[in-house]
Amino acid sequence: MELLIQALAKELGRPEVHIKNVIDLIDEGATIPFIARYRKELHGSMDDQLLRTLADRLQYLRNLAQRKEEVKNSIAGQDKLTDELAAAIDAAKTLAEVEDLYRPYKQKRRTRATMAKEKGLESLALLYFANGETCTDPEGAAAAYVDPEKGVETIADAIQGASDIIAEMISDDANVRKELKDLYHKRALLVSKAAEKDPEDSVYRLYYDFSAPLSKAQGHQVLAINRGENEGILKAGVELDGDTARITVRRCVVPGVAAMDIVRAAADDAYDRLLQPSLEREMRAELTDAAAEGAIQNFALNLRPLLMQPPVKGKVTMGLDPGYRMGCKVAVVDGTGKVLDTTVVYPTHGQRQKEEAITALSRLIAKHKVVHLAIGNGTASRETEQMAVELIHRVGGGVSYAMVNEAGASVYSASKLAAEEFPEYDVNLRSAVSIARRLQDPLAELVKIDPKAIGVGQYQHDMPQARLSQTLDGVVEDCVNGVGVDLNTASAPLLARVSGLNGTTAKNIVKFREENGEFASRKQILKVPKLGPKAFEQCAGFLRVPESKNVLDNTGVHPESYPATEKLLTLCGYSLGDVKAGVIGELKSRAESLGLDKLAADCGVGAPTLSDIIKELGKPGRDPRDELPPPILRTDVLEMKDLKPGMELQGTVRNVIDFGVFVDIGVHQDGLVHISQICDRFIKHPSQVLSVGDVVTVWVLEVDEKKKRIGLTMKKP
Repeated sequence: MELLIQALAKELGRPEVHIKNVIDLIDEGATIPFIARYRKELHGSMDDQLLRTLADRLQYLRNLAQRKEEVKNSIAGQDKLTDELAAAIDAAKTLAEVEDLYRPYKQKRRTRATMAKEKGLESLALLYFANGETCTDPEGAAAAYVDPEKGVETIADAIQGASDIIAEMISDDANVRKELKDLYHKRALLVSKAAEKDPEDSVYRLYYDFSAPLSKAQGHQVLAINRGENEGILKAGVELDGDTARITVRRCVVPGVAAMDIVRAAADDAYDRLLQPSLEREMRAELTDAAAEGAIQNFALNLRPLLMQPPVKGKVTMGLDPGYRMGCKVAVVDGTGKVLDTTVVYPTHGQRQKEEAITALSRLIAKHKVVHLAIGNGTASRETEQMAVELIHRVGGGVSYAMVNEAGASVYSASKLAAEEFPEYDVNLRSAVSIARRLQDPLAELVKIDPKAIGVGQYQHDMPQARLSQTLDGVVEDCVNGVGVDLNTASAPLLARVSGLNGTTAKNIVKFREENGEFASRKQILKVPKLGPKAFEQCAGFLRVPESKNVLDNTGVHPESYPATEKLLTLCGYSLGDVKAGVIGELKSRAESLGLDKLAADCGVGAPTLSDIIKELGKPGRDPRDELPPPILRTDVLEMKDLKPGMELQGTVRNVIDFGVFVDIGVHQDGLVHISQICDRFIKHPSQVLSVGDVVTVWVLEVDEKKKRIGLTMKKP
């Protein structure tokens, strides 16, 4: 345990005591959001992302330690574990190093070497390989092993069998593999070519004749090549100068005299037949793993701001789910997301149907006092957007619209959850409801959908799905707990993402609420079945009860800190009534004048917790998303043909990828700002500057209507 703590402390640059405290908390069942928010004194105020990195590395290192013990036990069971080998295994830093050390002792499938051993040639191989300097007559030594009954007909057969054994010994040697891996990392190239002689144009055209050093191959290039290879469009591999590689192997193993030629030939055979194919696979796997992890982190990076988009709260909203054959599905929801009305219109079926659609929707707008239109950005969204603009003009204004990313809406509408939530509506109308609610509260609606279906990544279907899900679920959890959840309005899927709760307890909360009415306090959830003190400790601080008589129940102050909070207020000359009335504007300055450290000690909490309490008391019930730029609401529409080079536009970042960002500029087709056009300084990745949901000013560089491509720049012309 001590070594593990030291390793993590060094790796993360944090004091060992903080690392130990976090490990203890994790082992006790505390969640990352709870640790990040309510145990800052124990870990030095690490943020949730660093804590998740720590948790991931902790799991890896524990798995590594477990694998080391398994390997040592396996080798010991063969009576081949030496002190030197045990020390080497203990010193290994990665699972790959452990497996390389274990390779000679693994049970192998039938190989040329195992067949040679069955013929009794292992001792001859050891004579050549281990005692090459003393073996003065290799052929004479081989003659003693000629045995036709065993299939060794000639001296040449004996030498060949011994060479096969030596080649496998060299291939299994951890030091040889380490030297070769270092060489591959320094000098090998990732290459790809078109699978056909005269290939057609495709999205893989950049990789029809491509090469890059392994150390410089970009993640998106690796993933594109992998996919092109899987689709049969590309042929790919790892290339390294064979002569250089063979010399490296020989330097590791060839003795000075007598059997040198035999061992040299076996070393070359080891590289050509065994090491090269194995290491090529390993290098490709390394590249793919690194690229996949990068893509997963990029997906997570994009998902966070998408979930944290500012809500358009409290306004009656009409959701439009565009379509051709099945028409445009419409749902009107009130300010809380309750469905008021639904219908289907057919604006793409001809001018008469379009007029009928505008008339029908105008009536709904007037009837329910609709303020915003939320239009899904999928099939037929261009025509629906144009119809919406005519509709807004027809009703005399006062209504605006926003394009909403509908990725995953169809997944949700066909889910068991949607069927339970809206049993009276068909699948298509459920999508319209979801689109309307996405504008009102993106986080509350998007938590109902598998994060992988939200569509803000690249190559997500090529990722290790378990790792992708784990990472994205962590992002969702952090966002939900960062915002807080209204205990009296939240859906079961939203509650299930709260620290300490799960699907069962979330459903129990909703059921309890339906049977007993609104919760009057946080403490009341202890009456919910299967929700005990431990779960209460983990979840209470993230739940909000606006209806509670205790104003602290509508803040991020944890119930365990209520006594400290009341003492803080008393020492600063305030009361809970003042907090409710919003008249504690001087609290922070009064606390600072008393000395935060002394005040924290007097209140029995740490200084970080005291600072958080002061911040929460300033804005009870605050939503951190309200401090972000609001989404762009439009009343008019542009078309691609309206765009001209140099035109200045406002847009919203929809996706951040390795080579740039896609920006919604209101013309149905997102434009690309290449990484070179984002800013004047050098950046390694667009995420250094931009996030999903950012509102940006862009200028049009070029428009290709035929290929539906728009090039944008953020550098003012």
